[in-house]
Amino acid sequence: MRKKLVVPSAILGAVVLALFLGDPVVRDPGPAGGSVDPGTGGLREIADTVRKGETVSTIFEKHHLDLGELFRMRQASAGIHRLRDISEGRPYTITLDPDNNVLSLAYHIDDEEILRIVRSEPGYRADKVAIEYERRIGTLGGVVRSNIVSSLPGGGESVLLAIELSDIFSWDVDFNTDFRKGDTFRILVEERWLDGAFRNYGDILAAELSVDGHVYRAYRFDTGNRPAYFDDEGKSLRKAFLKAPLSYRRISSGFTKRRVHPILKIARPHLGVDYAAPAGTPVSTVGDGAVIFAGYKGPNGNLVIVRHPNGYTTSYGHLSRIAKGIRRGAQVRQGDVIGKVGSTGLSTGPHLDFRLRRHGKFLNPLTENLPRGGAIP
Repeated sequence: MRKKLVVPSAILGAVVLALFLGDPVVRDPGPAGGSVDPGTGGLREIADTVRKGETVSTIFEKHHLDLGELFRMRQASAGIHRLRDISEGRPYTITLDPDNNVLSLAYHIDDEEILRIVRSEPGYRADKVAIEYERRIGTLGGVVRSNIVSSLPGGGESVLLAIELSDIFSWDVDFNTDFRKGDTFRILVEERWLDGAFRNYGDILAAELSVDGHVYRAYRFDTGNRPAYFDDEGKSLRKAFLKAPLSYRRISSGFTKRRVHPILKIARPHLGVDYAAPAGTPVSTVGDGAVIFAGYKGPNGNLVIVRHPNGYTTSYGHLSRIAKGIRRGAQVRQGDVIGKVGSTGLSTGPHLDFRLRRHGKFLNPLTENLPRGGAIP
C-alpha cells in the first residue's frame, strides 16, 4: 500500500514564508490608451478601451466604420452578450481588412471572458471565450500609513486586494478599525498577465499581518470541496463568529485612498461596541443562528437579536431599518445582511450598537476567544 507523504504544516508555512523574503514587486498596468496596429497583409487593428460616455455606435463613428456592419454584429451577438452593454474602461480590439471592413471585434466583458464576433459570410458569428492569462507569483508588502487600501499600490486593484485580504482574516481582524499606523503586511499572490502586461491579481496564496503587535498568518489550501485558509498549525481561520458585523467588503465598495476611513468604534466595558458608521451601511450577522427578536425596542430603536449555538446571542441596535425576511424564527447564516446602520431609539447619530452575550453574560466582542473551525484534513 502506498503511503501518503504528509508535510507538517509548520514546515509548509516556513517554505511559503521563505517566498516572502525577496523584495516585493509592484505591478501596475498603467492607463490603457488607444492604438492602431498596421498588422500584416494589409490588415489593421484598433486596440483601445471604452471611454466615458462611449457606445459601440460612437466607437464605430469615431473610426469611420460601417454602421451597417455594426447592425449585423448586434444581431449575431444578441443571444450571447448585447453590444449595448459595454462598460467604461473595458478593452476592445477591432480588426479591419484593407477596405476598412470589420473582420472581428473582441470586447472584454469582464476579467474572465471576452465577447468575440467574427465575420462569417454572409454575416457574423459570436461566442464567448475565456481569457487565457499567464499566471505568475508575486509578493507585496508594506507598512500601514493610515488604512490598508492607501498602503497598497495599484489603484483600483489595491481596493480589490484589500477586500480579499479582509475576507481571509475576517474572523480575527476588523479591517475597518484594527489597523494602526506602523502595522505591517506581506502577501503572496497570483498575478494574471495578458500579452506581456500585468492585468490583475488572482488568488492570495499566503499572507501575514502584524496588527498592534499580533501576527496573523494565512495559507491557502484546497480541502477538496473548496479552497480555504489555515494558520501555521494547520487550523482553519474560520470561526463561529466574524470579528465585526460591518463588512469591509461592503463598506469599501466605493472606498479609494481617502485618508479617513468612515468607521470608528468605541468599546463600552462589559457591554458591547459602538460602531460609528454612515447611515445605510449594511449590517451582517456575525454567525449562524436564529432570530429571536426583530423590531422596535425603546432606547435600542430598531433591534435584531440572534441566538447562536453554545449559548451565544448577538444584538444589533439603532438600525435605520431591518432587512426583508428578518423576523422572529428566521434562520440566518454568517455574513447575512440583517439591517442597515441608523440612529433610531436613544441615539445621537448614526451608529451600530453591537453586543455579544453567552448565557446572558455580556462579553467583549473585541477580545473574546471564540471557537474555531476544523484543521487541514
